[in-house]
Amino acid sequence: QEQLVISGGGPVEAGGSLSLLCTAPGRTVSSYTVAYFRRPPGKEREFVGAIARDWSPDTTFYAASVKGRFTVSRDNARNTVVLQMSSLKSDDTAVYDCAATPHQIYGDRAYGNPGLYGYWSEGTQVTVSS
Repeated sequence: QEQLVISGGGPVEAGGSLSLLCTAPGRTVSSYTVAYFRRPPGKEREFVGAIARDWSPDTTFYAASVKGRFTVSRDNARNTVVLQMSSLKSDDTAVYDCAATPHQIYGDRAYGNPGLYGYWSEGTQVTVSS
């Protein structure tokens, strides 16, 4: 049962940019740690990036493969967490989803553990063509 809503996926050319939006209907997203994950074709789900809940505002974490190219940020006015993706590569092709937890997460690596998130969106396809 999806409890988050993700939007913004689609096709994009290599080197281009795309943004994904994650919102939580009926909840204040700033009270949650929100993460993005992705599942490339034929591979396991992998962590992309996360932003800590408002105990540590604007604290973000990224997978090494996307650091410097992807940015996670909050748009509190729209109750949304944005994944801004730039310099996209064919390896970024995947089904992306977002996840959230109201609980504090301890340890930088823990942000990449999908088992710590209790709320999930359905996936959205991002296809990067070369």
